[in-house]
Amino acid sequence: MARRDRRPERGVDEDARPHNPVMLAEVLEALAPVDGEIYFDGTFGAGGYTRAILEAADCRVIATDRDPTAIAAGYDMVAAFKGRLTLVEDRFSNLAHVLDQLGIPEVDGVVLDVGVSSMQLDQAPRGFSFRKDGPLDMRMGGEGPSAADLVADLGEKELAAILRTLGEERRAGAISRAICAAREAEPIVTTLRLADIVESVLGKSYDGVHAATRTFQALRIAVNDELGELGRALFAAESRLKPSGRLVVVSFHSLEDRIVKTFLADRTRTLPGGSRHMPAAAVPPATFTALSRGVVKPGADETSSNPRARSARLRAAARTEAPARGGDAFAFGVPRLPVGGHEGGAS
Repeated sequence: MARRDRRPERGVDEDARPHNPVMLAEVLEALAPVDGEIYFDGTFGAGGYTRAILEAADCRVIATDRDPTAIAAGYDMVAAFKGRLTLVEDRFSNLAHVLDQLGIPEVDGVVLDVGVSSMQLDQAPRGFSFRKDGPLDMRMGGEGPSAADLVADLGEKELAAILRTLGEERRAGAISRAICAAREAEPIVTTLRLADIVESVLGKSYDGVHAATRTFQALRIAVNDELGELGRALFAAESRLKPSGRLVVVSFHSLEDRIVKTFLADRTRTLPGGSRHMPAAAVPPATFTALSRGVVKPGADETSSNPRARSARLRAAARTEAPARGGDAFAFGVPRLPVGGHEGGAS
C-alpha cells in the first residue's frame, strides 16, 4: 500500500455469514492451474480455493491448515477427489517440511489466504469474536499461550506495544492501563469482558466498527504470530516453487499486505539502488517476476455481496530460475514484539 491505512479493518467480525472464498476468480486467474501439476494451498479453511483449483484442472493439491477442525471437516473433499487432495494439519510456514514429508521437492503454485477465517469468528468458544461471549482464547491451532494468557501476563508497556503495532490502536496506552487495572480486580478470561473494558475507554462506536476491533485484532495476530508466519511462508514458497511456479497471496490487513508488497518488491527488483550520496549496490538476480502491476482489489460486485472481501488485497508473482535467497523476515516488515517464541525469521 502506498500509505498506512489508519482506519480499522472492516469485515473482521462478520458473524453468522457463510464462508465465501474471497477473490476466487482473481486467485484462479493468477494461479492458472494446469493438468498434472501440484499446488499448495496454505490455508485450507472451508476448502473454497482448494475445490476451485481441483475443478479447474486435473491436478493435485496439498492443503494445510493449523486448525484441526478445518482439517477434519475436509475429509469428505479428500474422498470426493479420489487421491488428488492431501490434507495436512500444519502451519503454512512449514511448507518445506510438509513437502519433504510427502516426498515432493517442488510445487507449481502456492496460494496463501492470510488471517482468520469467518468460520473461526463464528464459533464463540474459539474466542475470536467481541460480539459473542466465550473464553478469551484466539488460538487457531490450540497450542501456545492464549489471548487470556497475554492479557494476564504482559506488562503495561508490552501490552500497549502490541495494541499499537498490530492493532494500529491510537489509544493503546490508555487501553493497556485499563486492562492492567481490571485484571487486578478479577482475571480477564472472556471475550465480552475484554470488549467491555476497551469500550469503557473508547466509548461506543457509531460508525459500525466496534471499539474493540483493533484490540482483538492485535491480540489475535500476536497469539498466532501471524506476521511471522507470513514472512516465513514467503521464504518457504520462494525455496519450493518451480521456475515459472506462481505465488498468490490474499491478505486482509495493511500490515500483512505491506510485508508481501515489500518482499515482492525486493525479489522482483532488477535495477541497482543507491543515490548521489551512496554508490549503487549490487542487485542479486530476481527470484520472482510480477504477474500484475501493483495490488489487485476485489470488484464492486464482490464487496457488496461479501463484506469480508472489502479489505482484501491480492499480490501475485511467478518464480524465476534464480536461486532462492532466504533471509530475515524482520527486514520485510515483520515487527519485533515482546511475546516469547515469535522469531519471525526465515524457515
